[in-house]
Amino acid sequence: MKFIDTSQNLRARLGTIQIIAFLVLGLLGARLYYLQIVRGDELKKRAEEQRIRLLPIPAPRGAIIDRTGKIVFVGSRQTYNIILSREDLKGKNLETLISDYANGLNLDEQFLRERFEQIKTQPAFESVLVKENASQSDIIWVDAHSYEHPELRVELQPQRTYPANGFLSHVLGYVGEISKEQLEDPRYKNLKPGDIIGLKGLEAYYDEYLRGIDGYRKVIVDSRGRIQQEIEVIPPQAGQDLITTIDSDMQLKAEEALDNSATKRGVIVLMDPNNGEILSMASSPKFDPNLFSQRISTKEGRKEYAALILDKDRPLYNRAIQGRYYPGSTWKIPMSIEGLMQGHITVEKSNLVCGGGITVGNKFTRCMGSHGSPPLGYAITKSCDGYYYRLGIKMDAEGYEKLVEDFEFNKKTGIDLSGELNNHYPSREYKKKRFPKEPDWRQIDNVYASIGQVHDEVTPLALLRSIAAIAIGGKMYVPHLMKEFKPVHAIGEDTESEDYRKPRDGFVFQRQEPKVISFTPAMHKLIIDGMWGVVNGGGTAGSAFPKWENFEVAGKTGTAQVAALGRDCGERCRDHAWFVAFAPARTPEIASVALIENSGFGGRNAAPATRIVYEAYYNRKMGIQPDTTSNGQFAASNAKKQGNRQ
Repeated sequence: MKFIDTSQNLRARLGTIQIIAFLVLGLLGARLYYLQIVRGDELKKRAEEQRIRLLPIPAPRGAIIDRTGKIVFVGSRQTYNIILSREDLKGKNLETLISDYANGLNLDEQFLRERFEQIKTQPAFESVLVKENASQSDIIWVDAHSYEHPELRVELQPQRTYPANGFLSHVLGYVGEISKEQLEDPRYKNLKPGDIIGLKGLEAYYDEYLRGIDGYRKVIVDSRGRIQQEIEVIPPQAGQDLITTIDSDMQLKAEEALDNSATKRGVIVLMDPNNGEILSMASSPKFDPNLFSQRISTKEGRKEYAALILDKDRPLYNRAIQGRYYPGSTWKIPMSIEGLMQGHITVEKSNLVCGGGITVGNKFTRCMGSHGSPPLGYAITKSCDGYYYRLGIKMDAEGYEKLVEDFEFNKKTGIDLSGELNNHYPSREYKKKRFPKEPDWRQIDNVYASIGQVHDEVTPLALLRSIAAIAIGGKMYVPHLMKEFKPVHAIGEDTESEDYRKPRDGFVFQRQEPKVISFTPAMHKLIIDGMWGVVNGGGTAGSAFPKWENFEVAGKTGTAQVAALGRDCGERCRDHAWFVAFAPARTPEIASVALIENSGFGGRNAAPATRIVYEAYYNRKMGIQPDTTSNGQFAASNAKKQGNRQ
């Protein structure tokens, strides 16, 4: 048998195996070096994040308080919220989750679909709010279904609370979750989906001050997302408290007056004419801001919101700054002072013919009386339309445009509320836009504009601002609701820590220099005498007010047509009732505007509503004990101690 030497093949194979083993070990070593040395810190951090979570602690918003600093209109309370951890959703059927959550937690399915769609863009480690203000039954359901739904947990968080019955709702506004569009706004660059911000009213306008700085809890969780250990807690910093200019007593009376008015639709605003502070702003009907902070995610809350949107009385609409109305005869007051300043009439010779009306072309426009050839003061007191028809013709388009510029009817008032609308005002440019088929300014347009019709649509606040300026001799202040913000102190002493919360300084409202409308003391006296006569000299509001010692009221009624004469379209086509006023007449402390929609004559409807507020102010000024029934109810349930047409 021939011997075959195979050792050479064996050695070759062993060499090959050794080379392969060396290459494999080299690759493993390189990979190990890459993972441990090159990417070691990154992978270590990722591993830590898989077992360590940061759970946000929402900061309570600052309170909103009345001018005395003692009554809290808006605060935050601790409530239980149901939170979802996105990290624990992997492999779950979303439709099954939506059905389970909707049935178990009484949530609207469409709301949940929108929520899941919204969070697709969020980082996986962020938590998501599923339900606010969880009930005891909600908490029990989450606990009972912890095995099927380990992604859910219950946390104690602050929730915004507002007064019951919609008190001051249009001023306070409400909060809600930030929208996708708002997240793209630079003002909200540090926020994320699900964060709560102010959406309307003061809540929106001063959101960055009212909104605090969230804290967080650093915890260790197990594979099912359950918290095993708390490592660190960084407490939140509350937002700053806002002291408003609102007088709670005056606000209560203003809302009471609207609630008792003929149509329960309207607005009453009370302002200090000497600095622009808003003492009350009541718009009716009201709404409950608690819907948006507490109930909007539930089935019932969604139905309630839909009903608000569809309500023909528009309760979400702040009539003080978003309602544009024909001012009617209240427009005669800025008309009067402007006529004097432009020289169309003078203090010494202010008489114009009434004539029972005026004929322009083939159209006769009547006056409600026949006043002969009255002086300006008498024309104001009796609200003589014929007088103002002729004054309007003298002023013509140029005069109206000067009036608009002087009283800034071509601008917003600048109040610190979101959503204020511009006025529509008499001018040649505006007529071209509104009536393109008849773009030229004609003499009849002067007639219509003189009594606050057709070409004049103003917000109640813009009208009040002009009246208040006339009342005090020509200084026109910017109306405002913010009096001051309280400071917030830092948390902790370690100023080198990255989690140190810097203190926020308090600040008071910086009053802007008023615009000055220049007219003489003699002109001023002539206007005030006429407005004094409206209430005290047999004028169009003569029966609305009693004779108060050292507190005589000056005012002007207005009745503004909503529909053309002869048109019958029901209650909604009845005239709007106006009354603008201030008191005391010679040294004003307060000025006001009242509008009662579709109620008829200003002297019969708006002036008596104003009296309710002025009477409360006068009683307090004189130390007369007021009727505290409604005030007591508010304090107990909501507050915390800290005949003529014109």
